[in-house]
Amino acid sequence: MEHARYVYTSGMSESDIDGYLRAGEYGVLGLANDDDAYAVPLSYHYDGDRFLLRVSEHDGESEKVDFLETTETATFVCYEASTNESWSVHVRGPIRKWQGDVDETTLNEWFQPFRLFDEAVESVEFDLYTLEMETVVGRRTAE
Repeated sequence: MEHARYVYTSGMSESDIDGYLRAGEYGVLGLANDDDAYAVPLSYHYDGDRFLLRVSEHDGESEKVDFLETTETATFVCYEASTNESWSVHVRGPIRKWQGDVDETTLNEWFQPFRLFDEAVESVEFDLYTLEMETVVGRRTAE
């Protein structure tokens, strides 16, 4: 590694992690079914008390939902990386369907617009899932 380029990183404080999570909107959710892994980009909402993920189904089918049902501990990673600066936050814990009520106006405030891929708007449904924040770790480029 003598000639490999590198950048030092350091851990983040709880308040820094909180700030990055509140400012972010998306990341990647890692799920598993036995020895089969699945990762998917998702929008999230974090308000200091709860970490919610918006999960879609298309015509009642979703590989994401199949994996959500078999995952005991999920990992969500939000991050940014550039040549000069980078950061990442890993949130790990149990994931389950959220039981709260929310209207469309609130959903639109909490989440960025949903990106459709060849689906008709009428055939897409959403559920919210909560990720219990058992372990939260953040790192960023060292000053």
